[in-house]
Amino acid sequence: MTTPDDLLDFSLTAQYESYPYPERSAKDEHKRLLIGSPSHLREIDYWVFGARRPASKPLRALVAGCGTGDGAIMLATHLSRAQRPAEVICLDRSKAALAIAQARAGVRQLTNIRFIEGSLLDLEALDLGLFDYIDCCGVLHHLPDPDASLAALEAMLAPGGGMGLMVYAPYGRTGVYMVQDALGSLAPITDTPEARLDMARRIMRTLPATAWLRQNGNFGDHLSGGDAGLYDLLLNPRDRSYTITAFVALLNRAGLEPTCLMEPARYNPALFLPDPKLRAKLAELPPLEQAAIAEELTGNMATHVAYVVRRGAAPTRPDPLDYDSIPIMREIPGVELAKQMRPDNTLPFAFGTLLVPIALPPQIRGILPLIDGERTVGDLARALETRGVGEEKFRQVWHESFTILESLNRVLLRSPT
Repeated sequence: MTTPDDLLDFSLTAQYESYPYPERSAKDEHKRLLIGSPSHLREIDYWVFGARRPASKPLRALVAGCGTGDGAIMLATHLSRAQRPAEVICLDRSKAALAIAQARAGVRQLTNIRFIEGSLLDLEALDLGLFDYIDCCGVLHHLPDPDASLAALEAMLAPGGGMGLMVYAPYGRTGVYMVQDALGSLAPITDTPEARLDMARRIMRTLPATAWLRQNGNFGDHLSGGDAGLYDLLLNPRDRSYTITAFVALLNRAGLEPTCLMEPARYNPALFLPDPKLRAKLAELPPLEQAAIAEELTGNMATHVAYVVRRGAAPTRPDPLDYDSIPIMREIPGVELAKQMRPDNTLPFAFGTLLVPIALPPQIRGILPLIDGERTVGDLARALETRGVGEEKFRQVWHESFTILESLNRVLLRSPT
């Protein structure tokens, strides 16, 4: 007897075989490497391992539900470029998606990556062993029992290991679930994927101007992502979302805790609430409650990305004021980030569709170009001393600047070689 869950699973399987997501082509690997979070190697080193795990220590990683391979290709490429010993295992139930990911890896001649066809619902039977790092990005919210699947992944973490997770968030997806509900009647899951997609296209061509989805600017990647993007946004048969409070509760039930919500500053409502009385009231609240307020007031968080470890196992990161610490730019070179600063010494920062000016000490303009992943904090201090900035002033400027730029995920600390 066919159950509703059977129909959902059948429809989900048909979706990803017909429209592997995200829509990618191996030929594009010659032109660019897609960068994002989670699973950026510098983020993993810092937010999971606290910039303390030696880069020479082999890393075993699982990409649980790799799709067409964005996170896996990024991580394997970063590891390969850095000549780091590693194995990245890509697990997905879709043969079509794995074929695309494998072709992309082939173009890049990645030898540190392995592909396995299988379901996250069968992790115990797959017997994949333990992993230092697990990526599960955009998957949990499509599973029949996210709690059980996350608990199964937690059991596969090696001691000291961690995960990079992404789940959908409700407020930034305003309008999506309304259209999904309408298509539930117009394009039922018993129809073929092609027929369902045809209905979704017709809806989008004639969607009323008053539809909330029309007002929502958070879905450029889905709406410009071809058939696979549109299908995943509007026709995925199993799609739930989590407020930040519900997401952290999900982590707690699995015995996990976040070391970082990405980006940390995004969850600080004081950044976009300059009123002194509001800021004073916010300062009295615990961090999770502040994060919830940020989500509720901005209204544009369509996902939550987090790095997590087992509860009580969060690493102690090095002191950024230790003169032996080595700062590193997460991605944008320091000289380029300095150029983005405005004359009033603010850095315009985009939290999705919300642009917030972040105030920085003016001296950081001269410090950022010096950050090359080799110079220590002491080297930076000595360089600033030749420009008339004494040690006490440097420490003040660097502490304030690092705290802000770390929260923006722009400047981190490097793991030891």
